[in-house]
Amino acid sequence: MESYKLTVHEAVDLIKKKKVSSYELTQAVLNRVKQVEKDVNAFITLTDESAMEEARNVDMLINQGENISDLAGIPFGLEDSICTEGVRTTCASKMLENFVPPYEATVSRKLREQNGILMGKLNMDEFSLGITTETSYFKKTRNPWDVNQSVGSFTGGAAASVAADEVFYALATDTGGSLRRNAALCGVAGLKPSYGMVSRYGVILSTSSLAQVGVIAKDVRDCATILQIISGHDTKDPMTVRKDADNGMADLESGIKGLRIGVPKEYFDGCLDDYVADALKNALKVFEDLGASIEEISLPSVGYAPAVYSTILSAEASSNLGRYDGIRFGYKAEGCQEVDDIYKKSRSQGFGDEVKLRVMLGNHILSAGNYDRYYLKALKVRTIIKQEFEKAFDECDIIVSPACSTTGAKLGQDADESLKVFLTDIYTAPASIIGLPALSIPCGFDDNGFPVGMQLMGRASDESTLLKAGLCFEQNTDYHIKRPVINWR
Repeated sequence: MESYKLTVHEAVDLIKKKKVSSYELTQAVLNRVKQVEKDVNAFITLTDESAMEEARNVDMLINQGENISDLAGIPFGLEDSICTEGVRTTCASKMLENFVPPYEATVSRKLREQNGILMGKLNMDEFSLGITTETSYFKKTRNPWDVNQSVGSFTGGAAASVAADEVFYALATDTGGSLRRNAALCGVAGLKPSYGMVSRYGVILSTSSLAQVGVIAKDVRDCATILQIISGHDTKDPMTVRKDADNGMADLESGIKGLRIGVPKEYFDGCLDDYVADALKNALKVFEDLGASIEEISLPSVGYAPAVYSTILSAEASSNLGRYDGIRFGYKAEGCQEVDDIYKKSRSQGFGDEVKLRVMLGNHILSAGNYDRYYLKALKVRTIIKQEFEKAFDECDIIVSPACSTTGAKLGQDADESLKVFLTDIYTAPASIIGLPALSIPCGFDDNGFPVGMQLMGRASDESTLLKAGLCFEQNTDYHIKRPVINWR
C-alpha cells in the first residue's frame, strides 16, 4: 500500500519504528497532491517547502532518540478560516486575498507543537457562507468520488483532501453540519465536538454561537487521537469549558453492549432517498447485533431546525462581517475619496454574492421591526429543540440519523437542488444550534458506488460514547476503508 493511504495511527507506528521517515511520508503526500489536485481543487495555499523542512526536523528528533507524539511527522491540512502565523489565510474571499496573520490559532498551534506537518490551507465557501464550496473566490472543490459532483457544503476542501489522500487529516469549522455532510459525501469520518470543547481563538467565524472546530480523518480512531490534542480550556477563548475530551477515551475498545440508540421517527420521511434509508437500517442492525438496543423516539420540533439555523447564521454573519470595511484590514477599493464611498465599494467588490445576500438578510432580521419577529423567535425555538433533545437523552445514550438525505449533487445546483440541501439541515443543524457533539461515518454505498453517511449525536461533553460506538461499527464493517478512484476530467 502506498504510504499516503495510511491512517494517522498506522503512519505514526511506522515512523516510530523507523520503517518510514516523516520526510518520505511527506514527499509521498506531496507527490499525491501534485497528481490529483488539478482535479480535486482542495487547496488554496500549499506550504510544500516548509512542510518538507518540518519533516526533516521530525526525523532529526527521532534519530536523536527523542520521544514523539501520536501526530508527529504526519501531514495535515487546515481550512482557510483557521489563522496560521506567516501563512496566508483568506476565508476563500477576495476581501482577505492577501491577509497573512501575525498570530496562530490555538488549534493550529497545538498541532504544530506536536510536530504535525502543515501541508497547506484548504478551500471553503467564502466566509463559510454557501452550500457546495462553489462560492469560493478561488476555485470550486470537486468530490474525489466523482469530480463532476460537489462536496456538499462549505468545508469541502477539508473533506475532499482527506478522501483523496492529499492529507492524513484536516481541521475545519462546522456551523450547521457542513463538516459532517462533507465527510459523509466523501466517505470519511467527521467529528464535531461539543460547543466549547475546542478553542476557536484565531478562527475567523461568520457566526459565533454555532461554529465549532472539528476533525475530518480517515477513521474514528484518528478522530479520537486528534480531538485529545486540540481540546481543552484556552484562556484566549472564554467559551471553552474546563473539561478535557480524554475522559473515557481510554475505554473506546470496550464495546457497546447495553448501549441505547434512539432513532427519531421524524428523520425517516419522504425526503430521504431509498438507498440512504436502507443503509441506515442495515447499520442499525449491525449495532443491534453488537448488543445495542434500538428505540424509536420523537423530536416534534426538529423540523424547524433548518429555519432556526439559517436565521441565527444570517443575523450573526451580518454582525461579524461588519469589521471588513476597507479601512482597518482586508480589501480596499481604489479611487475613493469619502469614507462612505470606501465602505460601499470595498464591501461591494470584496464580498461575493452569497455573502452580500447573508449580510442583507441578517440586517433585515436584526432591524427594529423584525428582531422580535425573527431572531428572538428563532432563539425561543432553539430552546424548545434543546429541551426535546434533553428529554430524548433520558431514554437513549446516542441518537442515530442520516448525515445527508442523498449522496450529493452535480456542481452548479439549481434552486430546487439548493432547497433540498437546505432541508438536509434537519439532520445536522440541531447538534450545532444546541451545542451537542456529532460524528459522521460511512455506512454504505448507493447504486453508483457513492458513499452514504450515518450521523451519531450524543450528550454534551460525551464525545467518548460517540467515538466508542463509531469505532465499534468500523471494527465490524469495511465501509471506512474504501477509497475513491478519482475520475479524471
